[in-house]
Amino acid sequence: MRITDLLKKEAILLHAKVASKDEVIQTMVALHQKAGNLTDVKAYTQGILDREAAGTTAIGDGIAIPHAKSPAVKNPGLAAITVPDGVDYQAMDGKPSNLIFMIAAPMDGDLHLEVLSRLTVLLMDEAFRSALLQAKTKEEFLAVINQKEAEKFPEEAKAQAAQPQKEGFRVLAVTACPTGIAHTYMAAEALEKAGKEMGYPLKAETNGSGGAKNVLTKEEIANADGIIIAADKTVEMARFDGKPVLSVKVADGIHKPEELIGKVINGQVPVYHHAGGTQAAAAEQEKESFGRQIYKHLMNGVSHMLPFVVAGGIFIAIAFLIDTIAGAPQDSNFGVATPAAAFFKTIGDYAFNFMIPILAGYIASSIADRPGLLVGFVGGFLATTGSTFSLPGGDIPSGFLGALFAGFVGGYLMLGLRKLCDKMPHALEGIKPVLIYPLVGLGLIAVIMCAVNPFMGMINTGLTNFLNSMNEGSKIILGCVLGGMMAIDMGGPFNKAAYVFGTAAIASGNYDIMAAVMVGGMVPPLAIALATTFFKNRFTAEERKNGIVNYIMGLSFITEGAIPYAAADPLRVIPACVLGAATAGGISMAFNCTLMAPHGGIFVFAVVGNWPMYLAALAAGAVVGMLFLALFKKPVNQRKKEQVK
Repeated sequence: MRITDLLKKEAILLHAKVASKDEVIQTMVALHQKAGNLTDVKAYTQGILDREAAGTTAIGDGIAIPHAKSPAVKNPGLAAITVPDGVDYQAMDGKPSNLIFMIAAPMDGDLHLEVLSRLTVLLMDEAFRSALLQAKTKEEFLAVINQKEAEKFPEEAKAQAAQPQKEGFRVLAVTACPTGIAHTYMAAEALEKAGKEMGYPLKAETNGSGGAKNVLTKEEIANADGIIIAADKTVEMARFDGKPVLSVKVADGIHKPEELIGKVINGQVPVYHHAGGTQAAAAEQEKESFGRQIYKHLMNGVSHMLPFVVAGGIFIAIAFLIDTIAGAPQDSNFGVATPAAAFFKTIGDYAFNFMIPILAGYIASSIADRPGLLVGFVGGFLATTGSTFSLPGGDIPSGFLGALFAGFVGGYLMLGLRKLCDKMPHALEGIKPVLIYPLVGLGLIAVIMCAVNPFMGMINTGLTNFLNSMNEGSKIILGCVLGGMMAIDMGGPFNKAAYVFGTAAIASGNYDIMAAVMVGGMVPPLAIALATTFFKNRFTAEERKNGIVNYIMGLSFITEGAIPYAAADPLRVIPACVLGAATAGGISMAFNCTLMAPHGGIFVFAVVGNWPMYLAALAAGAVVGMLFLALFKKPVNQRKKEQVK
């Protein structure tokens, strides 16, 4: 392991002014943290102190090499400082130390001993030490080390030169979130930016709502050291067979890009083997927690369902708008009273009717791959019709709940069937996907759904009736809760749970719930944008500059625009946004605002029921969020003074 492989520019401080050994340790731990090498600063610092308590790590001749082997180290690394005036590091020769390296090593292996030995050998050369102390830039500092290593260990240089140089990107990535809007692209940008800064150019494929962009080629995959999959839904994985693959949440791609890239570069990623059979599939799933698996399968279904819900919902809403403008009576024919309205309503209904089967189908396919698709689709359609043994044509539709049941049960059913079929003779391999899987799967899901539909239908009907019968006070509370949930994690599980609940309510004919959900999701970016405009002293110059973009993101119902601000100051930003979003959701419910289009932001306000009060709810929520942000966040200058103290 070369010194220059472990020492990043972010972890170098030249011409430092430190007054004591403790200040040296604090400064160098901060450098490790800045370089992204630590998970717990306090724990790592304690490891350094414990080692110093056992005996000083100042080896004399102005050199000190503090080190610690700690579980708080996520990436092995070095930090280095030069101290022209010297500092008392309790060296055995009594001389001050002016050239200090700090080693951060993980618990596995003896990396710290290897690096310690290598550094000691190099630093015995007085001319080398002098060159390091005279270095004026970090680049020069690293160049001196690189040159010395090449001289001292020529066999390494020859071996490296003899190795064929890889073409293209060393690290690749695929990013995907359930909606395919904000998180997908934020993760890709964060990974590409981190790769550039770390010296490992990275290409990220985005699986967004408009399909895959910047698609990885076969040549790029073949030449890459590894692939990062930052996704909350399933992505096409067969192409990565035999390559090191690191699978994480899309949020990790946004918040931990350096850590992920470091794991790939350092060879800490397992080789991926695509599921050619059930055993391989099961082994892959076992690497994730059961809760994570369930969430991922659900979001895969939701991501494929959303286009049908959004487009179908907007078409239906347009139909009602046309009949409203035409003055049609709001009776059983409302929405189809005029020819234009009937056109939009019919097409919208067709798209909407696919929602439940699509949800179930893609949940099942996420679990069991292609064999699960038929079972999920049919199970979802049986949930939509409410098929029973006594009335196969339909009785009591089980709706959204039935689709969830069909998707998960059908998926795991096919996974079990594939496992059983793995024991069949190899000669029958060809008939499995075209005969055995679809035939047996169809029969089993038909029996199961006909058996459970009466019970699921009763639960679905009961829930719908309960929502319709809620009094004004209860509805306002529900609106506050759902609006607040949209701002808790801004695209995470809470946000998605509220959104899915809203779309399920649309399918059941409850349009006020979706209205509260969307207005709650619009508030966080708008609150931040307003705060950066009217309370500028609470934000840095860069934050104020980026705040303008949040006006657009908020009005477009892209809650994720608030994520960078929430990540930087979660204890102040998130509560303020939650309070603002809850206010907007409650007001929307209080004035019976409705929304049949589950997305679109301000662009679908024309089809909102009671849009003037809906706009007032949005404005009130954004202002409340802004005011609490101004209250919770201290001026930047004041925060800097406190940090210095």
